[in-house]
Amino acid sequence: MAQRPLYGVLWMVLTGLLFVGVATIVKHMGGRVPAAQAAFLRYVLGLVFLVPMLVPMWREGLTPWAGGMFALRGVVHSLGVITWFFAMGTLPVAEVAALNYLTPVGVTIGAALFLSERLALRRILAILFALFGVFVILRPGFREVELAHLSMLGTTAMFAASYLLAKIMADRVSPTMVVGMLSITVTIGLAPFAASVWITPSTADLAWLFLVAAMATAGHYTMTMAFREAPMTVTQPVTFLQLVWSVLVGLLLFVDPLDGYVILGGLMIIASVSYITFREALKRRGVTPPVPATK
Repeated sequence: MAQRPLYGVLWMVLTGLLFVGVATIVKHMGGRVPAAQAAFLRYVLGLVFLVPMLVPMWREGLTPWAGGMFALRGVVHSLGVITWFFAMGTLPVAEVAALNYLTPVGVTIGAALFLSERLALRRILAILFALFGVFVILRPGFREVELAHLSMLGTTAMFAASYLLAKIMADRVSPTMVVGMLSITVTIGLAPFAASVWITPSTADLAWLFLVAAMATAGHYTMTMAFREAPMTVTQPVTFLQLVWSVLVGLLLFVDPLDGYVILGGLMIIASVSYITFREALKRRGVTPPVPATK
């Protein structure tokens, strides 16, 4: 299939809008539903989108080893989802968006530690540049680093681990199985956390969370279309627009203060991720995911 870079860019722009929409809705709910319960309901309501996958998954089947790996990924991803919902309900939208760009950097580090991928000096310097961007955003010693900030850093680590596990499994089972089992295992993994803090959600909150599930699912579809139409070196830089839209959403809808340090730190991380993506595209064997994939 011939690639069409302009279409790839447009698909990725739409992907960014969808994922910023997800963050906006969660922020709008303002913690009315506890983070663990909101995350659980988002996945339960999203199971409707899993229905077309059930027959192919049943036919493919699972080995005990694959089942164990999917269970491990489900636990890791569940923790990441909970911490993301908590951070999103507490921090400004732009701050969460900026820190979220750190996830692909975590994947690069994890690939070197656990998948024997070599880290050249230039990539190490890019990683250090991204970590300095995190320092610029958090500014420890100059302002209070809140629990939500640590929660968001935990989110990036958990999502990085989840992606690495997905990479391992993608070489052994179908993409349908990888996506479908994530939805199932995360729903199960979130259940006990949700039960421990359960409150009766309103009809409006259920509607909002169903919209979150629909937009997240659509975002992954449009992201896939972007990758079909253009190489990652073309689509990756477009993800910086998510930071722009997050800043605008924070200013216009939630009256978040405009923090130049957050924008600067976010741009530093984006530059690092874009460079790492470009280098891995040259090698044609890297494992660093695009930023939206970590959602």
